[in-house]
Amino acid sequence: MSVTPGSNGAQVMEPILRIQNISKAFGHVQALSGIELEVFPGEILALLGDNGAGKSTLIKILSGVYFPDQGKLRIKNRDVAIVGPRHAQALGIATVYQDLSLVDTRPVAHNIYLGREPRTFGLILNKSKMERDAAALLGKLKINLPSVSVDVEMLSGGQRQAVAIARAIAQGGDLLLLDEPWASLGVEQTHQVQQLMLDLRQHGKAVVLITHDLSNITAIADKIAVLRQGKLVAHVSSQATTQHEIISWITGAAPGRFQEESVSA
Repeated sequence: MSVTPGSNGAQVMEPILRIQNISKAFGHVQALSGIELEVFPGEILALLGDNGAGKSTLIKILSGVYFPDQGKLRIKNRDVAIVGPRHAQALGIATVYQDLSLVDTRPVAHNIYLGREPRTFGLILNKSKMERDAAALLGKLKINLPSVSVDVEMLSGGQRQAVAIARAIAQGGDLLLLDEPWASLGVEQTHQVQQLMLDLRQHGKAVVLITHDLSNITAIADKIAVLRQGKLVAHVSSQATTQHEIISWITGAAPGRFQEESVSA
């Protein structure tokens, strides 16, 4: 966790991610225009907006799929130009897409360490170490599963989402980008995933959450950022707004609002 001395000598926490004047166009369509945002360790930022607002474009820029036309990104107080998904992952940015990209016919432990399985002498799969490490990680994250040896296809939707998030953490993710993490889940499974996100915050992980479900958003997120037609129209503390007001920003029925302490200087 990065901190710097403040003007009075007190330590000031540095954002894990700083988005500065990011813009992106596709032909004549301006997908993003001058986006400015910060995300801090141990913080959940809800990135909200209607279809076509620019949410997916911004997430793909952060995950290395797209390169911005202008602006810059700072990760852990260092300017970076993310040149691809593997580079984003190396920088500690892990993306969990809505389809999860899990291998249904492989066990939980294999999915968590897929492509990075521990091996003896670099050749022989060390299955026991992989399962021990997977069980330890799941225990740390308070994820309850029947076994790390069970195939993913046997798990519930909420459990599958938890495995995908655990894999992102195992890959070194300090900043997690979660795309509609409970879009197809029931009430109980949604609650489980939301609780996992709150637990991640206690571990100092930063989370950017994309969701269309606003029913409990102010209780889950620390800050709310709303995009509309490619522009950031609101960025406030979740405690300083309501679901009704958020909807008015998304639809354009009311002017946006910014809290001075929520936006970068």
